[in-house]
Amino acid sequence: MKIMLRKVGEDLSVYIAKKDLEEKVVELETPGMWGGKVKLANGWVFQLPEMAADTRLPISVEARRLES
Repeated sequence: MKIMLRKVGEDLSVYIAKKDLEEKVVELETPGMWGGKVKLANGWVFQLPEMAADTRLPISVEARRLES
């Protein structure tokens, strides 16, 4: 699923255009975010692709949605 990650103040948020949904990231599996799982405020969990730690935001990526 195509998602957009962006920084809103100190928080990370995810925007999913197909669902017209924007949710705050409430949990990161890895400190660098990339290659790990992220959990959204609505309970959805996504597996993010491996990327360089210094990747700039906002960015659109293909992420796999996992069972919550």
